[in-house]
Amino acid sequence: MTRAPRAGPSAEPGRAPADPAAASGGVTGPPCGVPGAPGWVSLLSRDLSAATAFYGPLLGWTFRPAASPWGRYLHALVDGAVVAGLAETAGRREVPVGWTTYFGTEDADAVAERIRSGGGTVAVGPLTFDGGRVVLGADAQNAAFGAWQADARRPHRPRGPGTPVRTELRTRDAFAAALFYARVFDWADHDGHRYDIGYEHDRVVLRVDGRAAAALYGGADGGGPDDVPDPLLRPGWHVYFATEDVDAATEHAVRLGGRIDRPPADTPYGRVAALGDAEGGLFHLVSAPRPARPLA
Repeated sequence: MTRAPRAGPSAEPGRAPADPAAASGGVTGPPCGVPGAPGWVSLLSRDLSAATAFYGPLLGWTFRPAASPWGRYLHALVDGAVVAGLAETAGRREVPVGWTTYFGTEDADAVAERIRSGGGTVAVGPLTFDGGRVVLGADAQNAAFGAWQADARRPHRPRGPGTPVRTELRTRDAFAAALFYARVFDWADHDGHRYDIGYEHDRVVLRVDGRAAAALYGGADGGGPDDVPDPLLRPGWHVYFATEDVDAATEHAVRLGGRIDRPPADTPYGRVAALGDAEGGLFHLVSAPRPARPLA
């Protein structure tokens, strides 16, 4: 396991990570603890060495190997807790680099069937993978996502710098997409005191236990990567990682070989930047908004 410094242009190595099993209550796989809500993210990379050299220093991650039937696969950890997965495509250049959002589920087979009946497609699974059963597919507007049925009860995902804290769908029709995911993941049938769907800041928002779990935002163009060159306009789930200082972390990402797709700016949900990693994979950084400057 290698240790990377915390995010920031002049970060120093942090303390040694806690024992992973102890940090996660004895369970060291993906969290995915809340049915119907995002609970895991995984990067598909052409070069895991390049991915770890980028995300390790940027987000303060350590890495350890994990079992996979398809090739090299790593868990990313923050202070010993698993926060993300990284898989390698074994040099398949036609496979785009990018992050996939996975929703928790209690029945992967039922989710696969509802994806198909709702107009989406199932590309992989359900099959056994990394301590559970997984489905990979796309919704009716061609945004890729996954579903994960964990074999055992998982701890809640940790929060703080280096962890995924926000998941947002860019889609052509947010209301149609909300109906699709509500049906696939039974949002309406879950405990009404825990799950709530509203509309905030031009987005359909799913809240679980009062916390925003996912947002769905319109305005995407149609088609796939070849039809829509701008990754911010393609239908897809966008992953946001927490950092203490978006501006400093953005500069750090560029020094690590990344690109800026949208520079840091204040938004209703924090200060956000859209970036590409060293292989071009889109991701976002988010921190608390900058304090207002005092009036002269």
